[in-house]
Amino acid sequence: MRFDDGITKIKGVGPKSEKLFKALDIDCVGALIYDFPRTYQLYPKPIKKLSGNEGKKVAVRTSLRTNVVVRHTSKMDISTTGCVIGDERLEMIWFRMPYLKSSIKVRTEYVFYGELKAVRENVWQLVQPVVFKPLEYDKLERSPQAVYSLTKGLTNKAIKKAMALCLDDIELTEEYLPADILKKRELWGYHRAMDQMHRPDDMESLTNARRRLVYDEFLKFFITKEMEGAGISAIPNRWSFPETVQYEKVLSNLPFPLTTGQKDTLEDIKKDFSSEVVSQRLLQGDVGSGKTIIAFLAMLMAVENGFQAAIMAPTEVLCRQHERTFADYIKMFDLPYDVICITGSDKGAKRKKLNERAANEGGLFIVGTHALLSDNMNYHSLAVVVTDEQHRFGVKQRKILSQKGQDPHVIVMSATPIPRTLAMILYSDMKISVIKDVPTSRLRTKNAIITKNQRSKAYDFIKKEVSGKHQAYIICPLVEASEKTEAENVTEYAGALEKYYGGEIKIGMLHGRMSPEQKDEVVGDFAEGRTDVLVSTTVVEVGVNVPNATVMLIEDANRFGLAQLHQLRGRVGRGQWQSFCMFVDASEDEESSERLKILAQSNDGFFIASEDLRLRGPGDFYGIRQSGDMDFKLADIYQDADVMREASADAKEITAADPQLKSEESRKIAGYLKKMDTVVYSNL
Repeated sequence: MRFDDGITKIKGVGPKSEKLFKALDIDCVGALIYDFPRTYQLYPKPIKKLSGNEGKKVAVRTSLRTNVVVRHTSKMDISTTGCVIGDERLEMIWFRMPYLKSSIKVRTEYVFYGELKAVRENVWQLVQPVVFKPLEYDKLERSPQAVYSLTKGLTNKAIKKAMALCLDDIELTEEYLPADILKKRELWGYHRAMDQMHRPDDMESLTNARRRLVYDEFLKFFITKEMEGAGISAIPNRWSFPETVQYEKVLSNLPFPLTTGQKDTLEDIKKDFSSEVVSQRLLQGDVGSGKTIIAFLAMLMAVENGFQAAIMAPTEVLCRQHERTFADYIKMFDLPYDVICITGSDKGAKRKKLNERAANEGGLFIVGTHALLSDNMNYHSLAVVVTDEQHRFGVKQRKILSQKGQDPHVIVMSATPIPRTLAMILYSDMKISVIKDVPTSRLRTKNAIITKNQRSKAYDFIKKEVSGKHQAYIICPLVEASEKTEAENVTEYAGALEKYYGGEIKIGMLHGRMSPEQKDEVVGDFAEGRTDVLVSTTVVEVGVNVPNATVMLIEDANRFGLAQLHQLRGRVGRGQWQSFCMFVDASEDEESSERLKILAQSNDGFFIASEDLRLRGPGDFYGIRQSGDMDFKLADIYQDADVMREASADAKEITAADPQLKSEESRKIAGYLKKMDTVVYSNL
């Protein structure tokens, strides 16, 4: 079996299964083995006492004294049995599993695994527990079990089976890293790492496997960056913006004072625009720090001088929002300019007219998605490009614009609070400005850490806010080790919420398996107030501005990194009203709870990101990848900061010694990069 073989080469995967795998963007063997688990299930040690474990997933090791009894009803078969643990009785019940009567033997030891529920005093119950033989469970207890993202009709068991067949048979890509790097960085071999990533023997093996594959991703990123970026930072600046009348008029008539950080950033940008070479600047600003007005003012400098300026956003909804904001500014300050919006959904005569304006008209604000980079787009005089929350706009995209004859100044805006030391590594080809202060008019979001038992109070609080004409977000990650798909989990949660509210509140649903058009429609409905509560996975992290949203409830908050929780919290607190964020702590781990307290006590994203880095140990990683930056499949810039530094240094050394990757060792690296681009990362 080869890396680029179709998925049907795997035994047991036919046309029907092929469609299901393709729904997960898995169309070949290589894409399958790079479909890393979303989390791992750790089976607990069997307990010897039932009390004190209510609501927990537990394992009970015991033998039965009585046979399983099957009761036949009109709807289903119900199988029951029971045993005594110490002085407590444990009842077990299964639905639609009558075969257990013959497969579970009395006076034979088994391990029963499931969620423990209290029935009455000294009587407990396991509903639908999984049954293991002791030796089988002992192995599971030692080995973290991979849990994959699913689609309806495709189970975790089916993915694990296909994965095992691949790993046992596939001709994986040969080891491409030089031996001296493997030794210096104490990295595992590629084959061993890939196998243990999917089938780890223990946590130590999983940590080592993941470290190697994270290194691969970072090295790919930095080598590509070094090779594509050669010479791009030295492009002569042919733009000049001497006219400042309109710029000064807007600046002196703003309805709010600029913060110190905003003023300093504007000065940085003005110096860039008058420098000898075209600039690339990263503008970091925490949520609510006022990056949009800075973008508008920077673009105005170009537009006032007869040139074009564009801002690119990741979604059409966000583009339309920028279009309205810029149009409002133009009207507010009586500016003699137009703003046009270009997205992938613009077709036919409308798109043709927009393209013609971009190709022939100067003094124009242009708002758009990545449609601005399409082959049929040409520009009259594109002098400044701002990208909003879009990390895919890198060296390659700047080259596309350069090839169109523009060589614009580039400003990349990010609300991701990356500590400066990491930002200097990730964006080594860019200058960096940071807006740390937030306008004083912004009310600080109030935070609370709550338990699962306080969830109903949180729902009642949300209802109170909605009755006051406000809106709320609820973030619900997939339940650990669940066989539910992302869509099923969100749908089930939203259904339970509708039942709780008795249909009085309009609820929307958002998850990652939706198409971009579906996501835009759902977010648009929420932004326009057609839904009151949006139940979502973390895809809402970077999204539309909804000032009316005043509450966020984050389920299983302990499963996220602090930096991502802060990003999620930033969806509220964007209007004039007091906002609230509630973190549901489902963990009984004291250290995890302490981490959440840092978040509850601070709204400073840069402080939180630094604390997140400080608290991470070298073996720490969470079931949910912490940041969505840079389109990595596995690597995380926060929890893998040490590996990122190593890979960055090695990439510089490799490309400095062999810029074209022509040597035998370098050709192996180049081959790996090409294979990853065409097979693994093509859908990102």
